[in-house]
Formats: sequence, structure tokens, C-alpha cells
Amino acid sequence: MKKLSVLFVCLGNICRSPTAQGVFEAKLVAAGLHKQVSVDSAGTAAWHVGKAPDRRSQQVAAQRGYDLSLLRARQATREDFEQFDYVLAMDADNLTDLRVLEPAHYKGVLSLFLEYAFPGASRGVPDPYYSQGDAGFHEVVDLIEAASDGLIKVLKERL
Repeated sequence: MKKLSVLFVCLGNICRSPTAQGVFEAKLVAAGLHKQVSVDSAGTAAWHVGKAPDRRSQQVAAQRGYDLSLLRARQATREDFEQFDYVLAMDADNLTDLRVLEPAHYKGVLSLFLEYAFPGASRGVPDPYYSQGDAGFHEVVDLIEAASDGLIKVLKERL
């Protein structure tokens, strides 16, 4: 059986990318693809390595039915391009940082995650870390759910 792998990447790996991992894993289960697609998340910076996702990310995700509690932050590495078919950045800055790490021979997909919800729009998932209240975190989940649905359609075609 063919297996694919997806890595979600933001800056610190405590808000957007772990939320993407949790949402996408749940959607893979719902689509019956969880045994065919592996998922992870990472950050381009090492500030939060080993830490759980931001409590606000966890709370909002839990309100929406997603569990992020077991996830721990790690930093993206050049080796990730050897392991993952899809390396999906949450915004343009992180995409730029990932392009520096990307080996010339990488044959997978390196792009913005929101391309799967808004093709050609070059949109990024806004960083909710400094936002007041939960509204920014809910917006992140909304965007991630939409992009996850689009990515699952693409993966179904590949599998």
C-alpha cells in the first residue's frame, strides 16, 4: 500500500503547525486515510523545542473536537525533506526559511498550506500568538480546516 507523509511548518511550532497537525490527523481518520498518510509538524525556529502547543491553541482546538495535548514542538531540519512528501508552510516567511533548507534534489511538494483552500492566492495562516482573545485562534482553525479538506482531495487522487 502506498503511503504519503505531510509536514506542517510555522515559526515556533506551538500555534499554527500543531493545530494543522491535529486537525489534519482527525480529518484523515474521518476520510479513512489515517493508515496511508503520516503527519508531523515543526517550526523554523527553535525557541519552543520540547514544549506543548500554546494553551490557547489547545483550548480552541479542543472546543472544535481536536486534541493537541500530546504534541511537542521541534525544529524543522534539512532531513525532513528526505522524510516528507509534502512540506507545507503556514506563511511566506516560513516558506522562505524552508527553501533555504530544501535540498536541490527534493522531489516532493514545498508550498503554502493555504494553497489547498485558496489556490493561487498566496495566502498565509495568520499567527495568532499575539492576538487578544480567542478570535485569532478560531480563524486559524477555520483556515486549517478548509485547507485540510483541499489537501485530502489531492491525497485521495495520489493514493
